[in-house]
Amino acid sequence: MRDRLQRAGAGLREALFPPLCLLCHAPVGGVGLCAPCHRAAPFLRGAACRGCAAPLPGHDDGPARCDDCLRAPRPWDDARAALRYDGAGRRLVLELKHADRTELAQAAALWLHRAARGAVSRETLLVPVPLHPWRLLRRRYNQSAEIARALAPLAGAAFRPLALRRTRATLPQDHRSRPDRQRNVAGSIALAEDVRGRHVAVVDDVMASGATMAACADALRAGGAARVTALVLARVARGA
Repeated sequence: MRDRLQRAGAGLREALFPPLCLLCHAPVGGVGLCAPCHRAAPFLRGAACRGCAAPLPGHDDGPARCDDCLRAPRPWDDARAALRYDGAGRRLVLELKHADRTELAQAAALWLHRAARGAVSRETLLVPVPLHPWRLLRRRYNQSAEIARALAPLAGAAFRPLALRRTRATLPQDHRSRPDRQRNVAGSIALAEDVRGRHVAVVDDVMASGATMAACADALRAGGAARVTALVLARVARGA
């Protein structure tokens, strides 16, 4: 009886408030994008670097590393991204981050779950990149935590929203050089929970240089994490 009532309630909600495309607001059959917007969205398909999630030439024929990651390996083990941070991908990230559109997190989690196939299991701890308390107070929510929260039931993984914390406020990373980004976040993230021997997947909305992700991975490694995976909704193209 309860299941029938829940299905009836869901059907009534859908009839009164039909799902709309997250970009153009046209009616859609579920959570996400309409067919034209989906075709226009810069989803990452084919080969990608398992070190930084950057697209690589050719098809996806197994794990590979780009030249940059071969020269300077990242402090995490694996990286996955769902979108390129460009066009519709950039708009989705910015609206989730700055426009109070937390409903985008559900679709973001679906796309990231697809991109993270084989990289996350029931033994994984999903940990969002933390915001400093003052920034969280101004924004009212952590967009990375919203994605991780929605991803957890899809992956069957545990959600640990407070495992990492910001120890100091940092300046925005936009328009900074890679060395400046690294200096800006160095030592700004600390571990707040026991992760010894665990596989931890750090979730963020966007990756550019990877400096913030590296600060998170360094804190997790220092705390004894056995494996660290970087999961990002969108990846900034090199040179952008």
